[in-house]
Amino acid sequence: MTHHLPISLAGRRAIVSGGTTGIGRAIAVMLAAAGAKVFVCGKNPQHLADSLSCIRAVGWGDGMTIDLSEADNVARFFDAGEAVMGGIDIAVINAAVAARGLTQMSKPELRYAIALDFTHYLLSAHEAARRIDGADGFRGDIVLIGSMSAHVLGPSSTVYAGIKAGIAGFSEALRRELGPKGIRVALVEPGKTGSDMQKPDVPDEEQRRMIAEETMLAAEDIADGVEFLLTRPTRSVIQQIVIVPRAQDGE
Repeated sequence: MTHHLPISLAGRRAIVSGGTTGIGRAIAVMLAAAGAKVFVCGKNPQHLADSLSCIRAVGWGDGMTIDLSEADNVARFFDAGEAVMGGIDIAVINAAVAARGLTQMSKPELRYAIALDFTHYLLSAHEAARRIDGADGFRGDIVLIGSMSAHVLGPSSTVYAGIKAGIAGFSEALRRELGPKGIRVALVEPGKTGSDMQKPDVPDEEQRRMIAEETMLAAEDIADGVEFLLTRPTRSVIQQIVIVPRAQDGE
C-alpha cells in the first residue's frame, strides 16, 4: 500500500491577496504558523498592520496596501512579494467585495465588483502561473477562494453568484491546463463565514453568536481546509472543497 506523509509548508513562500482581514488573514496566519513565508495585501493600512501583527506573532510575514481592482496593480503586488520572499511557491487568490442584485447596483459598483471579484482572480492566476518556480516536476499551488454563492441563486445574488460560478469553471479548466506543468489548482467554496464582508447586514456581535450556534463558520475553518489541500502528496489535487456550517439552514 502506497502512502506518503503530508507535505510540509515550512520554507514555502506564499502570496495571499486580501490577506488583511477575514478568510485571507486566517489563511496567512495558518501558513506562517506552519513555517511558510507570507506576503499579503489589502486596501486599508490599519487592517494591514493588524494582520502583520498576527502573522508575525507566529512566523514570518510582510505585505503592502494596494487596490487590486486596478489591473496593473496585480503585477505590482506579485513583483513586491516575489522580491521580498525570493520567489513564490503558493498563491492564494482571495480578495473580493460583496455584490448585490444586478438592478440594485450602480454601474461604478458593478465595474468595481467585476474588476476585483473576477478580473483580479484571472490576472493573479496568470501572474502566479509564470512565477511559481519549484523543482522536481512539482512547482507549487494556486488556491482560489470562491463561494457557495455560486450554487445558491436568488434575486439579490445575480452579480456575486454569476462571478463565483465563473470562478468555479475557470478553476476546473485551469487545473487541467496547469497540472501537466507542475502546478496544482484548487478551489475552496466557503458557506456563510464570519468576516467584514458580512457587515453591515450581520454585525460583529451577531456573527459571534452565529459562530457559537454553528450556523456560521469562523475564518479559521476555511484556513484549515486550505492547509489540508496544500499538504497532500503532490500526486493528488484536491480540486474543490466546499465548507459549510453544520447547522446552517437555507442561504
